[in-house]
Amino acid sequence: MLPILTGLAKRNLPDNPDEFRLSLVEHLEELRTRLMRCLAVVAVTWIIGWYVQPSLYVPLEKIVMSAVPKGVDSKVVFGSITDPFMLRMNNSFVIGLIIASPFILLQLWGFITPGLKEKERKPFQLAAPICIGLFALGTFFCWLILPSAYTWFASYLTDFNGAALFQNPNVMISFCMKMLLAFGVGFQLPVVVFVLYRFGVITPAALNKHWRHATVFIFIAASILTPSNDIFSMLMMAIPLTILFFGSVLAIKVSASRLPWPDELAVLD
Repeated sequence: MLPILTGLAKRNLPDNPDEFRLSLVEHLEELRTRLMRCLAVVAVTWIIGWYVQPSLYVPLEKIVMSAVPKGVDSKVVFGSITDPFMLRMNNSFVIGLIIASPFILLQLWGFITPGLKEKERKPFQLAAPICIGLFALGTFFCWLILPSAYTWFASYLTDFNGAALFQNPNVMISFCMKMLLAFGVGFQLPVVVFVLYRFGVITPAALNKHWRHATVFIFIAASILTPSNDIFSMLMMAIPLTILFFGSVLAIKVSASRLPWPDELAVLD
């Protein structure tokens, strides 16, 4: 087995984390080893991202430029001779980081697992795939609405007679990445609500009583998370988040009345 993949081997961890007590030097040594593995994998995926980047940039550029109203001159413009190279470097790094993220998460999990009891590990193991799925769902939904968002923004070009669009690709990519990240993070709301319920912070009765306050909070959070702070992007995030919130409330009611959380999965004794 390659040394870089050694840390992926499953260990049989006892329920008592005291059996894994290590000295500070041993902890730092293990952390250094895992960090080196992550850096090595990121270096490889960065190279992969260099070759993948053009196939991802082209459709994004097409989405933006096709949103420009007819009759308006438009062109992608770089500000300096170094910008194309730096843009490809930055984009390839982000792509490589996304590709390497499962390995990085496995290394992080391998580092913290020995300090957790069995009752504390299982909730994390259940929540992790749900979080990944919701993040993917959020980014996918954002990708679907990006053409409409850009069309809405570009429609205001017609308000200014003789206006032309000279689009900076760095700004375009940055806006897209922020939107995708914001939607991915925002779609973690069901997990947050359910975790707060399992720790006794909120109850189904409290959610029923304060659902209006929660809805207002969701809209405020959506306006903060969306990088453009415009009403269109805010609504495109707030509406599905509100639906997810009420879905979470329904799931909590079902869990509380019919499907009680198994004692062996509870974090608190």
